[in-house]
Amino acid sequence: MKARSGKPRIDRGATYVSTDGNDGWSGRRPAPSRAGKDGPFATLARARDEIRAMGAPPEGGVTVHLVGGTHIIHESLELTEEDGGAKEAPILYRPWKMGKVRLLGGRVLSGFKRVKDERVLRRLEPKARRHVLELDLRRCGVKDLGRFRSRGFGRDTLPAHLELFFAGRRMEVARWPNDGFVRIDGPAEALPEGDGHGRPLGRIEAGFIYRGDRPRRWRSLEDVWIHGYWAWDWADTYEQVDSFDLATGHLATLPPHGIYGIKAGQRFYFLNVLEELDRPGEYYVDRNSGVLYFWPPSPVSSSEAAATVLEEPIIRMQGASNITLQGLTIEYGRGNGVEVNDCTDIQLAGCTIRNIGNFGVIVGGGRDNRVVGCNVCHTGDGGMSISGGDRRTLVPSGHVVENNHIHHMGQWCRCYRPGILMNGVGIRAANNLIHDGPHSAIHFGGNEHVIEFNHFHHVCQETGDVGALYIGRDWTQRGNMIRHNFFHHTQGYGMGSMAIYLDDCASGMTVYGNVFYRCTRAAFIGGGRDNRVENNIFVDCDPAVMIDGRGLDPSPVWHNMVYRTMKELLDAMDHHKPPYSVRYPELAQLDRYYSDDKGVPPEGNVIIRNIRVGGKWTVIHWRADAKLVLVRDNLVDEDPCFVDPTAMDFQLAEGSPAYGLGFKRIPIEKIGLYKDRYRARLTRDQQWPRGPS
Repeated sequence: MKARSGKPRIDRGATYVSTDGNDGWSGRRPAPSRAGKDGPFATLARARDEIRAMGAPPEGGVTVHLVGGTHIIHESLELTEEDGGAKEAPILYRPWKMGKVRLLGGRVLSGFKRVKDERVLRRLEPKARRHVLELDLRRCGVKDLGRFRSRGFGRDTLPAHLELFFAGRRMEVARWPNDGFVRIDGPAEALPEGDGHGRPLGRIEAGFIYRGDRPRRWRSLEDVWIHGYWAWDWADTYEQVDSFDLATGHLATLPPHGIYGIKAGQRFYFLNVLEELDRPGEYYVDRNSGVLYFWPPSPVSSSEAAATVLEEPIIRMQGASNITLQGLTIEYGRGNGVEVNDCTDIQLAGCTIRNIGNFGVIVGGGRDNRVVGCNVCHTGDGGMSISGGDRRTLVPSGHVVENNHIHHMGQWCRCYRPGILMNGVGIRAANNLIHDGPHSAIHFGGNEHVIEFNHFHHVCQETGDVGALYIGRDWTQRGNMIRHNFFHHTQGYGMGSMAIYLDDCASGMTVYGNVFYRCTRAAFIGGGRDNRVENNIFVDCDPAVMIDGRGLDPSPVWHNMVYRTMKELLDAMDHHKPPYSVRYPELAQLDRYYSDDKGVPPEGNVIIRNIRVGGKWTVIHWRADAKLVLVRDNLVDEDPCFVDPTAMDFQLAEGSPAYGLGFKRIPIEKIGLYKDRYRARLTRDQQWPRGPS
């Protein structure tokens, strides 16, 4: 817009950034001037510095308009206390005129060509030789090729290695077997060390026995890795192969090793093996030559190929306040997408964070931060990690995670990297759709969180002894509300899964008004106390409710590792004094059980006014006394009159006999994603049949 004088109007509250910009210009125009002497900035960092130089933002705040296009982020955009706004003058980063803006922590690749090196071709299977292409990454500006790191259960979260994405999807490092796993024949102690027969590759040290002969095809074990569930189906790690003796089957790895040891029959696979680049979508990076080898799933010219580069977060905020990131697409980073640490009133709204090596979003500490209307998907670790509030004083964080679509998380680290990882006090997770993950949808710890109106399905797909919602092993984590959520088709491996897993004596939870369909162990109380399972619908679950008495387990493992640990956590919160003595007076009852050191029974649990159709009803076992559980007014083995169960519409028709027992209507129409200013429409996969409004 121009002023009457004919000169462009300069709006102090607006700054522009464009790929056609120049950091030497004023940043006051969305496009370069005709003379080419003024126009938008070229980088977000320059726009940030311009706002910082203002000292205080003008009335109404400042909007940084990103002109549509792809912005390469060479180093993290760091926003600190100096870069924030105020409630009346916030800082907003958003696309100009609703354009599409991408912030890339990687490089778009071009110049693939057929492999001509005979030495490489001979290492590939014949069927792959005419399909595999090569690219010199360094000539494409990718100087840091990264490296594989030992990641997984019990390990620090480390930046991912260089990854390849094509057509918006993560490609797979060449592996064997192509799908599934092979099995461990036994721990290393089962056979003596290699005797020199056959073809030993490298040194023989601690490891395990694998008698498969597939590695005979491989020319080298250099930088070959294995990923496996070495002892338990809820603890996976990546280990680098050190040696493999073909005569004895002794496979050794470099430290660190899986913390629970190795068990026969457990599953693993090999990865980063050039000879196994044998199907579309696989790739291999030769870190000595800098060459990428890739079998594209479609013509390489038909879609974008990109390599991740940036190991730091693409955007990182520290101590900032009153900043909104709106409508941005953030992708192709080796580390986290966005980090928000010790900040106040930060909002991520309507953003897409995808194709990331670690977590999509991390909010740590601070207060009143919101992630709303975002899509977070295809992350190497979890979708989001949200923490805040003070557990000693029970002061809530006020953080909100709402109306987000989170899926295909945990693509590298498979366990305990959920859709949402929540810790602290007073976090609200509402109306999120979470699906397609190997482990949990939400893993939470702390007090007085509200988890409501979420839709969970097809999680826990590769792991065992896991919950779609999981909490456990701390008497003091109480006051959490789980209400009006829809769980269906939760999976499980080995020991299987639970929809809501109150593990290792988790207590003081309310499970109210949820719908469970085709879930194993839908609501599981693992030895906990004072839990309330009320007004829920269970359809074809096996069983609907399960309670055990593991708190009475006299075994040394339980007594020393769990029972004692939970006593230490109890004492650390000083539960005899406010606020715990006032908020959770039931904790005082634990004193008498710890005084005689004979374990804690699962008292105070209530199962009331629920509906069960199909499957099993309750299982109360393993030292749990059914007399200690209040079970009443439940509709079991009677038609509740669902509106349309074949379409997963489990709303009750008028006149349902459940209403006569005091059952309250569940607002199913409010569950899941909804349309708002950040989510203008719902795609088919984001919808599900809803009951009447």
